[in-house]
Amino acid sequence: MVERTSGTVLARLLVSDRQTLVRIEDALGEHYADMASCSAPEANGCWSLELHFGVHPDEARIRALVEAVAEPAVSESMRFERLAPTDWVRKSLAGLRPVQAGRFVVHGSHDRHRIALNRIAIEIEASLAFGTGHHASTQGCLLALDFVAKRTRSMRRAAARQRTTAQHVLDIGTGSGVLAIASAKALRRRVLASDIEQASVAMTRENANINGVGGSVKVLHAAGVKRHAFRACSPYALILANILLQPLRDMATPITRLAAPNGYVVISGLPITQAPAALASYRARGLVLVRRITLAGWSTLVLQRKASARSFAARMRRP
Repeated sequence: MVERTSGTVLARLLVSDRQTLVRIEDALGEHYADMASCSAPEANGCWSLELHFGVHPDEARIRALVEAVAEPAVSESMRFERLAPTDWVRKSLAGLRPVQAGRFVVHGSHDRHRIALNRIAIEIEASLAFGTGHHASTQGCLLALDFVAKRTRSMRRAAARQRTTAQHVLDIGTGSGVLAIASAKALRRRVLASDIEQASVAMTRENANINGVGGSVKVLHAAGVKRHAFRACSPYALILANILLQPLRDMATPITRLAAPNGYVVISGLPITQAPAALASYRARGLVLVRRITLAGWSTLVLQRKASARSFAARMRRP
């Protein structure tokens, strides 16, 4: 089980409008464990937002996530404090309904009996606030994975012709492990998942075991993809990165190097206004856009490293 702190951490902030508040809740709720939120209108027309974390969060990363969807002044005004233990998270998530995206259904243990046998079920306990599949970027990635899975047979035929060993999937910024678990179940491949949060690493391992794919999902605590373990499993048939624009741009070159010829790269965590900048970074490295998924103001891009891009990747490896 994941080790929790003895208390919770509370973050307070003030926003000018309801839409900004919702964007902040969505962005943070997708990336942080044991987070619950409470909002209320203020007399001056603004909204106050309180965020409760069950484990001590990376405050700098929270501010970066807020800045991605709101004015910098909002993140600068945030204040953090430690509180006594509460049950806010479990209470706020107990009513979450299953989320369907393509053939995938993400659900809590309380809905296990309701999932149809022809669906690919991914069980995430209701005590976890992030990675429950309710965020549009996670749903977009699941739809993208469903799209890729339908091409699995042609991917394997191409791999056999090229005598490549591209059998692994890489999930960067795995969160609760939803995408890693979905990949292991749908593609029947081994998955390497990573996250910069130690709590996310522990939760992904736990969730992979709950879903019966613990032997197929290896989890690393890592920032970026520079460790030898990432290269050891390359080239990857599929790379998933549901994170933020700047790290997506920073990792465009190493991600391209890790992708197999004809392999897919799915990038998400992008408000629609940021999608063109992310796409430009990957197109410049030879990847081709094969599908764009837009849900609730968030974009998911499905890219492919065509076999003809092999020489491009080779040139990038030269000193």
